[in-house]
Amino acid sequence: MIKFSKVGKIYPNGVEALKNVDLEIEQGEFVAIIGLSGAGKSTLIRLVNKMHEVTSGELIVNDTLVDKRLKGQPLRKFRRSIGMIFQSFNLVLRTTVLNNVLAAKVAEMNVLQTFLGLYKKQDKIDALSALENLGILDKAYIRADQLSGGQMQRVALARTLAQNPKIILADEPVASLDPITAKQVMSDFKKVNETFNITVIANMHHVDMALKYASRVIGINQGEVVFDGRSSEVTNDILKMVYGREL
Repeated sequence: MIKFSKVGKIYPNGVEALKNVDLEIEQGEFVAIIGLSGAGKSTLIRLVNKMHEVTSGELIVNDTLVDKRLKGQPLRKFRRSIGMIFQSFNLVLRTTVLNNVLAAKVAEMNVLQTFLGLYKKQDKIDALSALENLGILDKAYIRADQLSGGQMQRVALARTLAQNPKIILADEPVASLDPITAKQVMSDFKKVNETFNITVIANMHHVDMALKYASRVIGINQGEVVFDGRSSEVTNDILKMVYGREL
């Protein structure tokens, strides 16, 4: 479970990104975070894996208190259970798809194993299984720079899946994709969520996709949670409250 208790975030430049956030997210939920650019969406998910530091309040993720004392080896171990998907895919384009997925295992290897690419047999099985689950096993041995944008995001999701995470955080995962490809990738996120009971928290630029694929929607306006409920409960009035205007 992820629990925010009166969580606030103020950046060094004085910007107050989040204000008194109270949220509980259960294991296996698919949550979409919606709101204007700068509302605090990215900040919220990046607090979960401690890419950013909580300024005030308390954040607990899977029984771990995420605060300044969480660092070093305990922090690295904590992050292994949390996958992160970015809009830009973050792939190494000049190596194979399989090698990109195997990168999920690097955190568990020593320097020599990493340098020589000495992956365990089970690591390779996990990587190939992740590619198969996402329908791109046939791309395993081609270079990542030969893929389409949608295929690249699938590889990024496969890499995260090979990590065996309990949580996947996605920061605008389909913002750079065309509408048809975006729907395919969001279907993949939904499949991973339902098949493996992995919690998915995604910042969404496209409100219609947030409502279609997520079971729960959290609306943020100027750092405050102004809506938290089922996707089916979202109305035009709620969207106006989240965005401050008609969409």
